[in-house]
Amino acid sequence: MAKQFKESKDNPYHKEYGKWSNTLYVLGKCREYRSCVLWIALLGIICNSVLSYYFGFFGKLVIDLAGSGLVYNEKVTRLLVIVLAGGLIAGLLQLGSSFSGSRTWYQYIEVRMHVIEERVARALGMNYEFLEKPETLDIHERACQATGGNNNGVEGMMHGMETLAVNLTTVIVTLVSVMALDIRLVLVLIVLAVMQYGYFVFCIRNDKKKVWDQLGGTWRQINYMERVTQDFDYAKDIRLFSQQDFLLKKQQKIFENRWKKFDYHQNLWFSHAVVVNITFLIGKAAIYGALFYAVIKKDMTVGNFTLFFALAMAFSQSLIEFLRRFGDFGRASLEVDDFRSFMELDMEGSVASDVASTSESAQKNKELRELPKATAYTIVFENVSYRYPEAEEYALKNLNLKLEAGEKLAVVGLNGAGKTTMIKLLLRLYEPTEGRILLNGTDIRSYRREDYYKLFSPVFQNVEVLAFPIAENVSMKQTENTDIDKAYSCVAEAGLQEKIDSLPKGILTELLKVVDEEGVDFSGGEKQKLALARALYKNAPIVVLDEPTSALDAIAEQRLYQSFDKMIGEKSAVYISHRLASTRFCDKVAMFKGGEMIEYGAHEELMEQNGEYAHMFELQAQYYQEEGEENA
Repeated sequence: MAKQFKESKDNPYHKEYGKWSNTLYVLGKCREYRSCVLWIALLGIICNSVLSYYFGFFGKLVIDLAGSGLVYNEKVTRLLVIVLAGGLIAGLLQLGSSFSGSRTWYQYIEVRMHVIEERVARALGMNYEFLEKPETLDIHERACQATGGNNNGVEGMMHGMETLAVNLTTVIVTLVSVMALDIRLVLVLIVLAVMQYGYFVFCIRNDKKKVWDQLGGTWRQINYMERVTQDFDYAKDIRLFSQQDFLLKKQQKIFENRWKKFDYHQNLWFSHAVVVNITFLIGKAAIYGALFYAVIKKDMTVGNFTLFFALAMAFSQSLIEFLRRFGDFGRASLEVDDFRSFMELDMEGSVASDVASTSESAQKNKELRELPKATAYTIVFENVSYRYPEAEEYALKNLNLKLEAGEKLAVVGLNGAGKTTMIKLLLRLYEPTEGRILLNGTDIRSYRREDYYKLFSPVFQNVEVLAFPIAENVSMKQTENTDIDKAYSCVAEAGLQEKIDSLPKGILTELLKVVDEEGVDFSGGEKQKLALARALYKNAPIVVLDEPTSALDAIAEQRLYQSFDKMIGEKSAVYISHRLASTRFCDKVAMFKGGEMIEYGAHEELMEQNGEYAHMFELQAQYYQEEGEENA
């Protein structure tokens, strides 16, 4: 559905706020993070505006003095006074300009860094379901562009506001003088400036629409290809499957699309440069014409010629620069639209239209309940179905299932059976398309996600380690907030004690070499044990293991499941696997196939039914026996 709105005003993934709203928004960020920058910028505005025409007055005074009837000594004396006083004023103006420019430059960057922190926090706090949408990834990429440089988006508007203020001040100050010279000159300069601005706006809009907006997905593809081709984790597959040429062609195809956009970008701005130069020459010719006319017809003095030439040029350049920078300001404002659209992405009901009837945004005007502080939690799936956005088939259909407090449930089935979708719904990473999930009789959408997440200690198939100390990887908290003894106890219980004790810094050893050159990396099995330690440390009432032993052989998997079953004690647990090592010690088994739960019951009951589960178990049990004999 979102594709229909890709470049439409009705696009629920993008909102236009307008220049004025964005100006107030950016000023608000400056006041919030660095309020003094506004006063420093004001100083720069005054100094830079005066400097644009100051030397015209200075030149007039010097020339008028040279042509006066004063005696030589008096001329020299006055000239020295003018030069010293004028030089002092010019020096102060230049000092103020330099001070403002140097201070605002890094303070604008500081404000942008804080805004980037907001963007990162927004991405980290966004509903998981939206992170899988290509439209979300694209608008996030555009939000990154809006905070990705000195002239982009948020910081671009800061610089733009200052530049616009300088030029507008100069235009207002010089306008009266140029009108006194020749009002027709004012009209000519205004027409030329408007023509140049009109073409500049045309270039800006086409550049954003036909180049930068369309490159959002391309940047994501380029980043992905760079990561794949340079990441050590992919190196073995690339070499053993001879993927070098294949990947290079993929990368070249992406680059070709980028270069096509860049060619259009360069040609567009070359034509703009031609228009700028032509209008500049015409404007300068008009100024000289008006001045020569004043010299001939109005007996304009040389001093006044110098003054009015400086004022007219300042007026012309400032007017053109004002309109041009207004166009730049508009481009930056459009990028701020992208940033703000991302920041408010799933706050809008329309944005969450794919899950509008079930999303938390649909509950935003309702008071969310406090999570009940109970000793036991029962979770019930009532007629729950889930269909991925734009998919025709349901990934999970009409699931009715009850997880009793303290119960251990094995969720089994082949790949693609719907097991992972069921777990994501249980963890509330997804919201049901139909039906509801109850926690102790209450719809889980009645609770804040952050509170609901506290109920679960998950162990996922893909274990992600962070470039932090091992203790922080276990607690998922900063070191000062981590119980080091508890973290060590958990890694020991998970089977990592020997590994940890062998490290010089023990549990405080950094993982990976991204931050610390002495960091260590874990094997696949060690990472999965680390994930088990995380689950033990969190100590939540419900444990979820989503195929966490895929890196182990079948016998080792069975032993680890039995060991972990003892670790979690009386907690509720959900074991998900396409292998059946976990089912013998679970209270219930749910067999999934084609997105539906086709069998449910205790292991012995399902074996007696002699259905899909019994057939799969017999096949795998034979494999375990054969492998055990081979190992023997």
